Amino acid sequence: METKYYIVIRIDGDYAWLKRTDTDKDAEPVFIARALLPDGIGEGTKLKSEFLQYEIVD
Repeated sequence: METKYYIVIRIDGDYAWLKRTDTDKDAEPVFIARALLPDGIGEGTKLKSEFLQYEIVD
């Protein structure tokens, strides 16, 4: 499974908008349920996605 890197660009209730940071800058943001994301995320949080799990990275 491919490792992907994101940044949280917006929190919208129970969902978060994530933007890929490791690919083309014109990639469309993705809409993910916050229940699938780690606790403590906020706008600007950097995430790593691997094997359908997300973790906060520096």
